[in-house]
Amino acid sequence: MEEKRRAVTEPAEEVTSFTYPPRKRSTAAFLHVSLSVFLLFLNFFLAQYDKFVLSYFQADVLRTLNLSPSQYGILSGYATGIGYALLAIPVAFVADYTQARVWVLSIATLFWSLCVVFQGLSENFWQILLARIAMGIGQAPAEALSVSLISDLVSLRWIFVAESALYVGVYVGEAVSGQIATAFIKTNTPWTTALKAIGIVGVVMAFIIRLVLREPPRRSAIVSDRVEEVLHQGPRSKFASAKIQFTASLGHILRLHSFWLLTLSAGARQFSGNVFGYYMPSYLSSIYPSQVNLYSRYGIIVGVVGSFAVVAGGLISSYFTNRNIVMPLYLTAIGGMLSSIFVVLMVTSRDIVGGNESKGVGILYGVMSIAYLTAELWLGAFASLLVLLLPARTKTFGLAIYSCTIVLIYSSAPQIIGLALRDYDVESESYIQKTKVILAVLIPVGYWVAGVGFLIAIKKVRMDLAGDFIPPGQMSSKRKMGFGVFAAVLGSLVVALFVTSLVVR
Repeated sequence: MEEKRRAVTEPAEEVTSFTYPPRKRSTAAFLHVSLSVFLLFLNFFLAQYDKFVLSYFQADVLRTLNLSPSQYGILSGYATGIGYALLAIPVAFVADYTQARVWVLSIATLFWSLCVVFQGLSENFWQILLARIAMGIGQAPAEALSVSLISDLVSLRWIFVAESALYVGVYVGEAVSGQIATAFIKTNTPWTTALKAIGIVGVVMAFIIRLVLREPPRRSAIVSDRVEEVLHQGPRSKFASAKIQFTASLGHILRLHSFWLLTLSAGARQFSGNVFGYYMPSYLSSIYPSQVNLYSRYGIIVGVVGSFAVVAGGLISSYFTNRNIVMPLYLTAIGGMLSSIFVVLMVTSRDIVGGNESKGVGILYGVMSIAYLTAELWLGAFASLLVLLLPARTKTFGLAIYSCTIVLIYSSAPQIIGLALRDYDVESESYIQKTKVILAVLIPVGYWVAGVGFLIAIKKVRMDLAGDFIPPGQMSSKRKMGFGVFAAVLGSLVVALFVTSLVVR
């Protein structure tokens, strides 16, 4: 025990032992791994696309389907969040238990792609709501499965870079959406066409994934893994094995010192990101009405700067793997805090120059680039660090618990904003001013809350990586009660916001 505690206080020593021996690959194997990661990137990009359509075409969606701001909040919030929460965890558990992650991902991709097509065919609120709930169910395991597969496809030395390449899909998605939005606006093409097209492409992608990807062998856990010991204790029935695997996996997560603080901090960070993604493009368009190429340039900045930043975060974290494996937490915390300053400058860019639109938009593009450069270093590097804390056999399940929780947290953002804006005409000056205040307050607050949480979590992560978990059977009543209270509060918040948004128009 004394040796274990020394490992916590000497991070350089503890990190060195995490290095995997180098793996020699043939050229064919290397190319297949590269192609597999690329396909996972494409699939993840497609899974993000519908969100950008709703964001860029917010006014058109509201007008076409005769929606209120609170109903739009439902579509961009818990419509997908609830479906995600319902199926993310059980689907991920099945994928781990059956060791058929590729099959599960292929079927899920096919299902959500068809749901996106149905969104493009929707003619009223209830039709698109049901289609988005179903789509959320299909997209539920996509992120966890992709991160899990990549962590087994590449070596530890490159895991931070490969996971970051996956998350480039988020930024490429917004960049492509910006170009498409500009083209559609100029040609008066309806937003429904974009959804139908991406759904059809997704169907094709589902079959390509199944044909090309192969289930990779699981890596040994980077930390002491009691789950594997439990799973190999003699023959059992399939039901008994599944029950023991579920209990052992959940127990491991509950006994980690850092997992839940990391999850809550990431939830706060993604809360701000969701506010940014769903409301910033339409707000900027409203304060710069004469800038017909604003969506296009906005998308280019997001695509180029965001992609560069997330890959840079992966490269920096990879370089520091053997020196400071918690580098992703520093990048995430400090980067978000710095970015909050430039987000406020984005929101007030026109006010800074006294209302001059041509000067204001120049400031906007500059501070927006810096905001993305500082804020978006984290996604791939953070996911890599998180997966290293989880048992090899059940990491998809652990990732799903993480992603399910943060989805329920950040999906509340559009719900709350939709309710706050329900009494305003979407094209009125008062709606624009109210949106400005919301963006200037909620985004920076979320970044700072997350940043503080990540910095506090650094010591706890080092303890977990050293194998210094809470011993089995010794979890305090206070800790158990805390988990119960958190689950009850989060569940109550979801139900309250969802029902209120349906009732209040």
